[in-house]
Amino acid sequence: MLVLRSALFNALYYVNLILWMLAFLPLFVLPRIWFIRVAQAQARSSLWLLRVVAGVRLEVRGRERIPPGGLIVASKHQSLWETFALFTLFDDPAYILKRELMWIPVFGWFTIKGGMVPINRKAGGQALVEMNARAREEVARGRQIIIFPEGTRRAPGAEPGYKYGMAHLYASLGVPILPVALNSGLYWPRRRFIRRPGTIVIEVGEAIPPGLDRDVVFREVQARIEAMSGRLLVEGRRELGLDRSPA
Repeated sequence: MLVLRSALFNALYYVNLILWMLAFLPLFVLPRIWFIRVAQAQARSSLWLLRVVAGVRLEVRGRERIPPGGLIVASKHQSLWETFALFTLFDDPAYILKRELMWIPVFGWFTIKGGMVPINRKAGGQALVEMNARAREEVARGRQIIIFPEGTRRAPGAEPGYKYGMAHLYASLGVPILPVALNSGLYWPRRRFIRRPGTIVIEVGEAIPPGLDRDVVFREVQARIEAMSGRLLVEGRRELGLDRSPA
């Protein structure tokens, strides 16, 4: 049953995505914010399919800790899931993503229209300069800049690998940084088609105000995310029956 439900969801997920992408095309003539609102509707439809077909629910903890206006969101990255699910949590999000994704036909056009922030990983230090400049433009519009500080998906419980880019971004933008943890990789494992029924939890930590030393902030953000992620990992493994130790 698990394999069947997972296969059905995956098929419906991509059909749904293609249909929404076709619906997006006429929106290129409208203001960017309209495009963001439709993208958020698409993300909610994917979460609905995930819940109804695969039995995977979403719980958000600490939503009230999200400050208004422009900020940096530093999120754990375990799965494809958060690349669309976080869209529903923030008012006007802008993801930092690999520049190469903008070269993909149709999908890349959407990232450009949505005002996403590209980073050229082959450009070394210049990549950070360009990323900060683009992020500064977007945060000045009151947007939430979403960055995955580890740069790529990491399996639940894997050794953390945080990059210093988030600290550079924090020092450059002068806005709060919000640590976010999740346990999506237990339910939507990377590089696997299985979708395990249960509850994915997003936990929002306390925002760190601007103006602090970037080295201190780098360590603090990592510590907060990892502490929250550790708790969510234990909780998720128990729900899934992967942890046989006594409660």
